[in-house]
Amino acid sequence: MQFKRRFTLAVLAAAAGLSAGAAQAQSSVTLYGQVDAWAGATKNLGQDRAWGVNSGGMSTSYWGLKGNEDLGNGLKAIFTLEAFFRPDTGKSGRFDGDHFFARNSFVGLQSNTWGSIKLGRNTPPYFVSTILFNPFIDSYTFSPMVFHTYLGNGRTGAAGISGLVGDSGWDNSIMYSTPDMGGLTANLIYGAGEQAGHNGQNKWGGSLLYFRGNFAATAAFQQVRYDGAPGDLNSLVAGFSRQTAGQLGATYDFGVVKLYGQYQYIKNTISTGDAKSNGGQLGVSIPVGPGAVLASYAYTKTSGAADVKRNTWAVGYDYSLSKRTDVYAAYFRDKVSDLSTADTFGVGIRAKF
Repeated sequence: MQFKRRFTLAVLAAAAGLSAGAAQAQSSVTLYGQVDAWAGATKNLGQDRAWGVNSGGMSTSYWGLKGNEDLGNGLKAIFTLEAFFRPDTGKSGRFDGDHFFARNSFVGLQSNTWGSIKLGRNTPPYFVSTILFNPFIDSYTFSPMVFHTYLGNGRTGAAGISGLVGDSGWDNSIMYSTPDMGGLTANLIYGAGEQAGHNGQNKWGGSLLYFRGNFAATAAFQQVRYDGAPGDLNSLVAGFSRQTAGQLGATYDFGVVKLYGQYQYIKNTISTGDAKSNGGQLGVSIPVGPGAVLASYAYTKTSGAADVKRNTWAVGYDYSLSKRTDVYAAYFRDKVSDLSTADTFGVGIRAKF
């Protein structure tokens, strides 16, 4: 009897272990990220040159956790938590005072049939279209298109246009993405103002992305409305009420060279007079050895309180040491009407994990 009882308990324990293993196999959590640091010099518009070791030459450094649980019938529960950091100082965030999980912080559901829905802080579709269709991708140091889109025309006061407002991550947002439909996906996002009596303060946008063989294209749109209530929109010009932005982009990979093209229109609705900007970007990526030569030129003309032109170009070489590690060298040159020329040059290393 004692042997029989022990045998029965052993069988039950083994069955429980198998059951737990099966349950664990249906879910996963992944730690990942990248570390990017570079050394060189920067001369900003109207300022003197500064030398240093800095974060985020080709990409902004971050780490993240993502996970999913299989709920059956093609449905999964998903979550993502991603935090920026600066390896040159060891500080968290892109800047002092940045959100801890500023890159992404959401939970949602994903279906093979119906797509995905995510609630929290999401990356807006407009940002994704901006970085996928220029050769320097998401570099806030060397990408002319990122500068023109998110840093504006480089001027202050009535002649200035600050670029896209609302950041590259939207707080208090809900985002829906369709499943892949023959290479085409659609994305919609809405960011609530969450201020009682100020429902006019909100953000919404969307994009279409198409990938087919060597060709890719996008159309993106977003609108940010502001009515003076406190929130994540601040440091805007007086009288600002709404910003509307649209972008078209395309790439084609010929093998020996990949071509990039983008067009962009941004309008700031301001009580003292609207400010509008039209511009675009042309770029190439040329495989050379285990890396690629990158080149990009962006032009933007702003009209409104004053006419301002911005011309920016960059060249670089990104050399792959392995699938996860690369080194790079790049030069960036920027010119805005009536301001001295700015430039940045340096070498860096990026490691992914």
